[in-house]
Amino acid sequence: MNRIKIIDLLKSTDFDKAVIVKGWIRNKRFSKNVAFIALNDGSTINNVQIVINNPEDELISKCTVGASLSVEGKWVQSQGSKQAGEVAADKVEILGLADPDAYPLQPKKHSLEFLREIAHLRFRTNTFGAIFRVRHAMAFAIHKFFNDKGFVYINTPLITASDAEGAGAMFKVTTLDIDNPPRNEEGKVDYKQDFFGRDTKLTVSGQLEGELAATALSEIYTFGPTFRAEVSNTTRHLAEFWMIEPEMAFYDINDNMDLAEEMLKYLIKYALDNCASDLEFLNNRLIEEEKTKPVNERSGMTLIEKLNFVISNPFARINYTEAIDILQNSNHNKKKKFKYPIDKWGIDLQSEHERYLVEHHFKSPVIVTGYPKEIKAFYMKLNDDNKTVKAMDVLFPQIGEIIGGSEREADYNKLVTRMREMGVPEKQMSWYLDTRRFGSVPHSGYGLGFERLILFVTGMSNIRDVIPFPRTPGNAEF
Repeated sequence: MNRIKIIDLLKSTDFDKAVIVKGWIRNKRFSKNVAFIALNDGSTINNVQIVINNPEDELISKCTVGASLSVEGKWVQSQGSKQAGEVAADKVEILGLADPDAYPLQPKKHSLEFLREIAHLRFRTNTFGAIFRVRHAMAFAIHKFFNDKGFVYINTPLITASDAEGAGAMFKVTTLDIDNPPRNEEGKVDYKQDFFGRDTKLTVSGQLEGELAATALSEIYTFGPTFRAEVSNTTRHLAEFWMIEPEMAFYDINDNMDLAEEMLKYLIKYALDNCASDLEFLNNRLIEEEKTKPVNERSGMTLIEKLNFVISNPFARINYTEAIDILQNSNHNKKKKFKYPIDKWGIDLQSEHERYLVEHHFKSPVIVTGYPKEIKAFYMKLNDDNKTVKAMDVLFPQIGEIIGGSEREADYNKLVTRMREMGVPEKQMSWYLDTRRFGSVPHSGYGLGFERLILFVTGMSNIRDVIPFPRTPGNAEF
């Protein structure tokens, strides 16, 4: 007889059938001549109740929270009202003991800060079990969305000699002796003697390489880890995170916006359709959390309402100049409620500004286009005014920017000019320029931070809680 997963067993109405279930003890209670154990195997947020009649004292002493069991018994209709069925145990085998004095997860509420300190065990909690099942579903849905649309999945390199964003905050990759590196005649580190024969780093984006593939395969996407060495300890930043980056030949900025909106609505609907029990748990968790906040800091929407808000509303589309006018003339700005006042055209929008546009002004997700060229990357296509670029940012409630993208500059001469203006080395980027020299086409793309998406879908407030093992300044544990 094979083991049945708890998620499948709980759906079964085939009672009085012999079953084997395996999992970890979440809770237990003993009464005279009977023991009740809540068992969970990670396949669902719901536990199955194990009923053991006349348990031996030795078994009771070993069945502590966190211990793992194999249970053979009969699936029977439950005598209680909280579940349809339960397992009447015939044989219980202890697979792994858990020291009750040392096991840190007990049937009580633990703070998220505490659980980050034991990230190797937090998967076993209801909250993190739900988060990582949702994360899995979203990863699968991303691949399904692009596959069904005929996109080609491309694995772009994690080790690179270029900086896609021009930010410079990158991790170095080297095999040189950092205490005594070889030096050239100028006294600088001689990277010609390094493993790759040049200065290399961990990538901040797969976009540039993705563009190369798109100019042959038309529609591609990447989905992989990226790295940024910014020393930031905010709730929105990680040093290692995952990015989804589609690149599409023959797409203009409007096609790009259409795809981004279609994808986000698809993913959120997929979560609502396929993660119902986990989202219900996370929704209730958020409701309880909101009760502890001051009234003026509450979101006003439950998690489920927020998700439905996105899929039921067309995304408003405005340009940067319109956004600045709305913000500058808003009561928030006039009454100095913004931490960063809007005082002139040309400034970069902060999260508080993005959220105001979504939550207060339009009451729908918003896509902002036409940003000043000075605050955007060199590869974005210039508008005819020579002041703005065909950039786009998708803004969500409670998150702010969730997607950033643009139509790419397809004109060789204009791209070279922008690279010179921004100090991007032409020789080092000759391979990128070749796509503009040999059969250039209009093309577009965007980046979706996967963890930013999971933050939104799960309702969590700290990005460290939606990735299994967060990498942040001073933290590379587990």
